[in-house]
Amino acid sequence: MAALGTTDELDDGVVTDRGYVVAVPVRWSDMDVFQHINHARMVTLLEEARIPWLFYDERPTASMRAGCLVADLHVKYQGQLRHDEGPIEVTMSVDKVRAVDFVVSYEVRARGADPASKPAVVASTQLVSFDIDTQRPRRMTAEEKDYLSSFIRND
Repeated sequence: MAALGTTDELDDGVVTDRGYVVAVPVRWSDMDVFQHINHARMVTLLEEARIPWLFYDERPTASMRAGCLVADLHVKYQGQLRHDEGPIEVTMSVDKVRAVDFVVSYEVRARGADPASKPAVVASTQLVSFDIDTQRPRRMTAEEKDYLSSFIRND
């Protein structure tokens, strides 16, 4: 695994006391005319951060690759993030785990920022485990819920 902030490629991430942290590269096309990361692109970068955390083969949640929907999304900007501050560091934790869904919280900071500093972006997504064949929500397994619950922060 590459150290955070030292690569232009998406890394596999690392578990910290604050959650799962992934360095996500910022592409030239991700910025707006003011060299800030564009809102729609920020949502995509959050999605890219979730991939190594939830969908890699060795994860208990890997089966969600076959069906996981975003039911709700909130993004709040608290500061600037510029293209040249990438790769951005995305810290993900879990707020809530229920039978078929869970809520992920995100803190996004510039490369090398102090993990205790105020994040430039905070966001949340409600994700629903979904069965594509039946077109209905799917109950998560105990292993999936245990893995997700291990990322609930107590602060």
